[in-house]
Amino acid sequence: MIERHLLKLRARDEISDEEERAIRAVVARAEEVPADKVYIRHDVLLDTCTLLLDGIMCRYKDLRNGERQITELHVAGDFVDLHSFTLKRLDHDIMALTPCVVAIVPHERILELTERFPHLARVYWFGTNLDAAIHREWELSLGRRTAAARIAHLLCELFVRLGLVGLATNKGYDLPLTQTDLAECLGLTPVHVNRMLKELREQGLVEFASGHVDIRNWEGLQRIAEFSPSYLYLERRSR
Repeated sequence: MIERHLLKLRARDEISDEEERAIRAVVARAEEVPADKVYIRHDVLLDTCTLLLDGIMCRYKDLRNGERQITELHVAGDFVDLHSFTLKRLDHDIMALTPCVVAIVPHERILELTERFPHLARVYWFGTNLDAAIHREWELSLGRRTAAARIAHLLCELFVRLGLVGLATNKGYDLPLTQTDLAECLGLTPVHVNRMLKELREQGLVEFASGHVDIRNWEGLQRIAEFSPSYLYLERRSR
């Protein structure tokens, strides 16, 4: 049920068999979430966290006129709102961009888990720090990267993150998002996204079509994005 989550944790740290059993035990139930559903609304009191098992969800904020800014994409294996354990409410909304399956984890079980296993408390603290690092990189893209570099950087990031949990090959990955979804991630218009994707394709770097990203020149894509995976903290850490 939570195998991709365990893959993500074990890519960076050692998780013992006892800790794995404890992690599995915190899940209360699983739920299916249809595409385009706002799953968690801001300022609503929360007593559970949500672990994404399948699909793509996002964090976003919007304006009164309906304009939306996606601030992070979540893939299978991610907690989408682990920070709600301490905050108890979110200042942003969480939406399913594709059909999703999620696991519901009560806060009281997280409290018991982290008190019983201090190492896992540090592991999940790291997870919220990782989200913050991703937010900082997205902020850099929005503020300083060119449109083509923004798209290239996001595609590079997802290639690494999806590969970590077994959802990418060395040639690419499925990304069942629309160009409007990408535009809301990148602070661009759908027309501009379309034009930049065409430019990247014509340069022989990447093609995004029919919900699939085909990586044609990984080194070149990283170069135009100025992408370094260091902010994803992929190295294994000691306890």
